[in-house]
Amino acid sequence: MKLGNHLIAAAMVALVASATPALAANFEVLMLNKGTDGKTMGFSPAFLKVEPGDTVTFIPADPGHNAESILDMIPDAAATWKGKLDEEFTITLTEPGLYAYKCQPHFGMGMVGLIQVGDEKPNLNDLMAVRLPPKAQARMVELFAKTSPR
Repeated sequence: MKLGNHLIAAAMVALVASATPALAANFEVLMLNKGTDGKTMGFSPAFLKVEPGDTVTFIPADPGHNAESILDMIPDAAATWKGKLDEEFTITLTEPGLYAYKCQPHFGMGMVGLIQVGDEKPNLNDLMAVRLPPKAQARMVELFAKTSPR
């Protein structure tokens, strides 16, 4: 009977260990002609806080949008991304820090978003120094204010 208990315990440990990757979450961001904040051309939500290893799926709820990283506005060790126009796109974020992104066709209209991965934001000052088109800059300042303190 003791051997049976050991086998059950070993099986439970293996089950728990194999379930660990399943703890990663997937978040959805809609690409919209009118954001839920009432502003034209927006992502919903425009700000996300996720954990390393989580995924974000960008969904073109309205036509004519994409999602792509903004040059010099992601962590140094992170890879850039560029989703295709009118196509759903999923990224996995592993490096802690802030990731700024845009819809290329509507960047000048202020269609930008921000993702905070983890609690640390070591690249905040670098991101704040990047100059963007005026409407995008104004929205990005609002998004920086939503990041968690640290």
